[in-house]
Amino acid sequence: MSRRTPKLPSWLPVDPYILALIGTVALAALLPASGAAATVAGGASTGAVALLFFLYGARLSTSEAMDGLRHWRLHVTVLVCTFVVFPLLGLAAKGLVPFVLTPELHNGLLFLCLVPSTIQSSIAFTSIARGNVPAAICAGSFSSVAGIVVTPLLAAGLLGNSGGGFSADSLLKIVLQLLVPFVAGQFLRRWVGGFLTRNKRVLGYVDRGSILLVVYSAFSEGVVRGVWHQVSAARLGALLAVEAVLLAAMLGVTWYGAKRLGFDRGDRIAIQFAGSKKSLASGLPMASVLFGAQASLAVLPLMLFHQMQLMVCAVIARRRARDPLPAPETRPVQHDVGRGGTARAAR
Repeated sequence: MSRRTPKLPSWLPVDPYILALIGTVALAALLPASGAAATVAGGASTGAVALLFFLYGARLSTSEAMDGLRHWRLHVTVLVCTFVVFPLLGLAAKGLVPFVLTPELHNGLLFLCLVPSTIQSSIAFTSIARGNVPAAICAGSFSSVAGIVVTPLLAAGLLGNSGGGFSADSLLKIVLQLLVPFVAGQFLRRWVGGFLTRNKRVLGYVDRGSILLVVYSAFSEGVVRGVWHQVSAARLGALLAVEAVLLAAMLGVTWYGAKRLGFDRGDRIAIQFAGSKKSLASGLPMASVLFGAQASLAVLPLMLFHQMQLMVCAVIARRRARDPLPAPETRPVQHDVGRGGTARAAR
């Protein structure tokens, strides 16, 4: 399964897209959409979310996903890390409320723990560290697909009304804005797949521009409603410290847990990078659907975690790249000495 993987800069990365997101937040703080403009921005945001998930569905190669099923133990391990271990740690952080985190910031942290894994950066880091790149491609893809269904269900069970209200109406929004466009993209892939491949670069800007629109709409609504007055600099510092502990815990669980499960070095690298990270591209649109007016605070932990995971994983990937590769395993050759004779291992 050959595919050019994205390469990261040689210096410690500060993701330019994070800078664009910060600029969008600043724009929303200075010039928030209100009144009729807010209605237009909200409608455009809804359409952008549907477009994003249509493109996700149209890009996912069903044949690639099926080819990766032979690594089912690896994929199950990544899914358990993403949708079981992460949420359990998020629930454990409830003990930090209200002394370290506010209830709203904890809800955002818990939502972060429910979001699927990344695809692009998982592939990039696995490639740099000389790990199992095809496994990282499939693991990230499976996680993203599962997240369309699993993340809203987990949010309904674990966040409940604190997540902005999870009702039949919100469930209908999830189906219409996330699931239906994704299924439509998969169905139409045979007709639009070539176009998407030829225009991959341009559509990448469409992806990122759509997410910026979602962020602007969500943060504008938060500014108009005054939710940002609920967060102090000390609380933000505490949130960063909690997220650093969360990331360190997941990096350790994925690396040493994969070793205990008997995976080789290449698979352990794929599991660590796919199982310890969270997708900003999937999480931001989902938050706008799930949280409504509270989406701005809900996505703040995810935005901070995204940049932190890039910086830390870049260092780890480069260190893994310097590790000596294990020698190929040699097995003794058996020779038969006559019928019923003994077998000796060739030395």
